[in-house]
Amino acid sequence: MVDEFKIEETGRSHLNFTKKIVLADAEATFNLGIAFGQSLTVGSVILLEGDLGAGKTTLVQGIGKGLGITESIVSPTFTLINEYTQGRLPLYHLDLYRLESPEVATLNLETYWEGFEVTPGIVAIEWAERMPYKPSSYISVYLTYGNEGDRQAEITLCNCALSEVIATL
Repeated sequence: MVDEFKIEETGRSHLNFTKKIVLADAEATFNLGIAFGQSLTVGSVILLEGDLGAGKTTLVQGIGKGLGITESIVSPTFTLINEYTQGRLPLYHLDLYRLESPEVATLNLETYWEGFEVTPGIVAIEWAERMPYKPSSYISVYLTYGNEGDRQAEITLCNCALSEVIATL
């Protein structure tokens, strides 16, 4: 399952970390999300990028399951933001597919990861490449189709504490 793995220590408790894994199918993508959901801490931001249909929403559905959210998680392509508050932590699911960078800037996304106007929780942003700015600490997940019907995930932690669950993927 593990293709490549690189860790670079950048501070006492924060790391830049990149790991590439192969996901056999949508179920494996969902299960990766569950592992994330069970290990993420309040204030975690997941920036999702990649091919259309490669599993960004499936991963977020798994994160929700790992957080204990029982409500159906759907892509907020037209609503932009869905909030799920009944799990162990709130999940804020954003989808920037229909927006351009100047439009995204007006959303004040930092209110979600800084917890200014909402209860602090987990923020998952699909189509994060459309963001004109990023938080100071985040997990980037880049999903693509593999050569044999599988999917590949490149997971990069940027200035994040390394979770045991993520390290053992």
